Amino acid sequence: MINPQMLKKLQKMQEDLKHAQDEINASTFYGQAGGSVVKVSVKGTKEILGIEIKKNEIDMTDVEMLQDLIKVALNDAFKRVDKEVAETMGSLTQGIRFPGL
Repeated sequence: MINPQMLKKLQKMQEDLKHAQDEINASTFYGQAGGSVVKVSVKGTKEILGIEIKKNEIDMTDVEMLQDLIKVALNDAFKRVDKEVAETMGSLTQGIRFPGL
């Protein structure tokens, strides 16, 4: 038999998780590489919003280095999104593990 109190707590937790995920998805996260020579911004959904390159601080003819800096900056931003998701969801679930979260 399902405990009505437990069911209410689970429903509240589900609402809180959805609200937190919506807030994260709407947030902007930043990453950088090369001492901020390349900066990127991404949404919590990991959609790329922008890439900023300080042209005067990089050899624009070195395409491989520029590509590497962009990858590092994007990975930095994506790690920040993942960290925020893990911390937020972890605090809401208080250590309870749910498949798919």
